[in-house]
Amino acid sequence: MDLKASLNDDNIELPENFFYNVQKYKEHLFKWNKVHNLTGAKDENTLNHFIYDAVFPVSFLPKVKNLLDIGTGAGFPGMILAMALPDTQITLAEPLTKRASFLQFIKADLGLNNVRVVKKRVEEMDSEIFELVTSRAVTDTKMLLKLSENFRDDSSKLLFYKGEKVFDEVDSDMPHKIIYAKNRHYLLLGEDL
Repeated sequence: MDLKASLNDDNIELPENFFYNVQKYKEHLFKWNKVHNLTGAKDENTLNHFIYDAVFPVSFLPKVKNLLDIGTGAGFPGMILAMALPDTQITLAEPLTKRASFLQFIKADLGLNNVRVVKKRVEEMDSEIFELVTSRAVTDTKMLLKLSENFRDDSSKLLFYKGEKVFDEVDSDMPHKIIYAKNRHYLLLGEDL
């Protein structure tokens, strides 16, 4: 996959330094992954798909001042969104030491002042309200709603990166939208959808 061409084809507005930062991120991830096994993305093409997948929602998300990513792992989607949304304060919740250390290193190396890494399970974090809560490949929607209770209010939006099972996880009375792109279902939840 040609990441730059795919994102340009979708007319996704990204900061000037986005592709530079992504390239540095990929270089570091490949090095760290050899030792720490941070992600299953072991080649450039798979990683480009993961990055595209993480950043595509920029095309439809409302502007938000802060965002919480639950279970960021090696950076998907939270760290990639941080590179794409420099004006949004992004909190990455990742309990595993090796992954949290990698995220902290990327934050420092790329000078991402809009990133805060919290090395905790989300249920151990202090309550704080975010305008947007995201999560990819952590658990089902019902559990994500429970895990995010202390981090949202009535005006918060939730964006969950899902597969085809998303239709089994959403009650029809939940205000939601499902956006589909390149083998991914994005579940957007919120009162005014």
